[in-house]
Amino acid sequence: MKFTIGWLHEHLDTAADLDTVVEALTRIGLEVEGVHNPGDALKAFRVAKVLTAERHPQADKLQVLSVDAGDGPMQVVCGAPNARAGLVGVFGPPGAYVPGLDVTLKVAAIRGVESNGMMCSTRELELGEDHDGIIELPADAPVGTAFPDYAGLNDAVIDISVTPNRQDCMGVRGIARDLAAAGLGTLKPLAVAPVAGEGEAPNVRTDDPAGCPAFYAQNVSGLTNGEAPEWMRRRLTAIGQKPISALVDITNYVSIDLGRPLHVYDRAKLSGGLVARKAQDGEQIVALNGKTYALTPAMTVIADEHRVHDIGGIMGGEHSGVSADTKDVLIECAFFDPDHIARTGQALMLTSDARQRFERGVDPAFLDDGLAIATQLVLDLCGGTPSSVTRAGQPPLTPRIYTYDTDKAETLGGLAVPADRQRAILESLGFAVDADWNVTVPTWRRDIDGAADLVEEVIRIDGIDKVAPVPLPRTPGVTRPTATPEQKLERRVRRAAAARGFDEAVTWSFLSEAQAAPFGGGAWSLANPISEDLKVMRPSLLPGLLSATERNLKRGITSVRLFEVGRRYLSDAERPTLGLILAGNRRERGWRDGKAAGFDAYDAKAEALALLAAAGAPVDNLQVMGEAGDAWHPGQSGTMRLGPKTVLAKFGMLHPSLLKAFDLDGAVAAVELYLDALPARRASGFMRPAFTPPALQSVRRDFAFLVPAEVTADALVRAVRSADKAAITAARVFDVFTGTGVEEGKKSVAVEVILQPTDKSFTDETLKAIADKVVAAAAKQGASLRG
Repeated sequence: MKFTIGWLHEHLDTAADLDTVVEALTRIGLEVEGVHNPGDALKAFRVAKVLTAERHPQADKLQVLSVDAGDGPMQVVCGAPNARAGLVGVFGPPGAYVPGLDVTLKVAAIRGVESNGMMCSTRELELGEDHDGIIELPADAPVGTAFPDYAGLNDAVIDISVTPNRQDCMGVRGIARDLAAAGLGTLKPLAVAPVAGEGEAPNVRTDDPAGCPAFYAQNVSGLTNGEAPEWMRRRLTAIGQKPISALVDITNYVSIDLGRPLHVYDRAKLSGGLVARKAQDGEQIVALNGKTYALTPAMTVIADEHRVHDIGGIMGGEHSGVSADTKDVLIECAFFDPDHIARTGQALMLTSDARQRFERGVDPAFLDDGLAIATQLVLDLCGGTPSSVTRAGQPPLTPRIYTYDTDKAETLGGLAVPADRQRAILESLGFAVDADWNVTVPTWRRDIDGAADLVEEVIRIDGIDKVAPVPLPRTPGVTRPTATPEQKLERRVRRAAAARGFDEAVTWSFLSEAQAAPFGGGAWSLANPISEDLKVMRPSLLPGLLSATERNLKRGITSVRLFEVGRRYLSDAERPTLGLILAGNRRERGWRDGKAAGFDAYDAKAEALALLAAAGAPVDNLQVMGEAGDAWHPGQSGTMRLGPKTVLAKFGMLHPSLLKAFDLDGAVAAVELYLDALPARRASGFMRPAFTPPALQSVRRDFAFLVPAEVTADALVRAVRSADKAAITAARVFDVFTGTGVEEGKKSVAVEVILQPTDKSFTDETLKAIADKVVAAAAKQGASLRG
């Protein structure tokens, strides 16, 4: 919400300076996001008079002017058609920055004639769109005066953040009311006089009392829609609104000034009367923003006999908008239900100033006054003859009355405020308080719902900074742990990933539909997303990490090692997950190793095993199975499972088509750990006994097996390890060979087996018996001892 300090003074009689106003706004809950003085950008420009104007010797369309800006004559070359002797305009000296041209003026020769600055047009100073000639000021404008001072441009613009519950502060008057209650001045009375009309009143009605309970309207005939007055255009321009025409500017001005959205229809473009009703299936409207919207029966619209002209309370239609030729208008002042407005805006993904106000809740008692103010402005600025007023429907005006206990300011708000002071605060905000402290809520405060809200009003106006800080009660003794087992698990894997050299990333929980599709698509989509690229709740952490990887690689990072701990959003639940990406170079090029080397599936497998071990998973019991899915590279990916169904992790290389979709070149390895699939720790005791170093030295034995090519090394090692669980403590593959000496369809796999004696050393007979068990176990996998 933006407004100027001069605009505020229209409603607030105050001597407070800008800094005091800004401090008070934030103190009472209207956070100031910025303060900007548009005159600062034009402080170098001055009022100047053209003394003489002669034709340029080298160009017929240029003139050589002698300009006095208070420091004596200066020579200026000008191409404006209206430049002439005696004209008073705006002069930019050398060194001045011209915002509309994005240039800094300097002394320069133009077609051989020196020019010292320039005479400026409205567009060049970003004060309007006129560029047909230089600005013409009244003949009595004081020469040499700084142009912002003369034009009244030194009117600071304040931008405040209005929370959704403060609908009353979506207008300058509501802000002035709050400041007056805070002691910064007196709220000026709002002068409203009904506009006495004549002739037939507008033909309007509401057939949708739920969406549009009240529809008030008044006609004005025989008007002239010209340019709005300079004071109105200046205020609208200062807050970023583009002046269009008097009729449009009036509706924008009243909306911002009083928080009362209005709409004006060109009656020549209407067929019959207007009705507020539900849209019909298949109806469409081309809105004022030029876009076409498909309407549904859940939406409230304003229509005539033939077509829809307005998305009720959100945006008017292009067809019935006013233009320079408009002579007869219908001024609409309606009340729309906030919930209906919010749902329609979300469904159409359409926002506007009107929607922002209606969905928060405008004052339902301000229909007559709002219409009268707008109609009077139209008559004052455009002329014409008003009609009588049509009042269709009934706005919701049921009073809300709450019994208030003044002690709650201290017991609930933490600040003891005298009862008389509380009464004064509430009454200054528009509440009515009787002798028994029955408080009637003003119609413009939809957010007040009980005594607690009244306490909030008292505390914020009296000064929330006065509330003493009070620590929460604390139980004596040693603090009890508060982290849940799930939080502790996430903490362990996060620290383990960081310790292994990975950088933690935090990515969006939302994706585009295209990014979610390779991972099975999103089970949940947002009805009102920030953008289409953030619409689907992520089914995997990898898309966000891949986007981060792409940004890093394109900015020259040669090795990307990222991880994230977060949630996947599946159809049945949220799933805690760790995602991990390895991209770029695993090893940089060097004199010893030669070329740089990238990451492969074995790197991903090693990281998955290390992180699972840190999480407490029984990694020795894991089975490596199958490919991980469509997003993964076939033959270069897999899953780690406890049994055939419990998947703890997916690892390997990502599919080339997926990498192409994320604009990534080269191979990328990845891991996803499913933290909720990890077996829970025992409720009591330890999962394994304390480490006791063995008293006897271990024995190592090597076995070379010939196995069918399709048998995995993991299956062979698992079989070998289970041959004698008491004696065999570990087994691992240390060589795989195919080629000369190994028959077709087989491979040679060498396994190192570690044997650990317990109470006595192994004898030769014991070792042979264990070896026989190993060979027998391997044979069940189709392996035979290699000779």
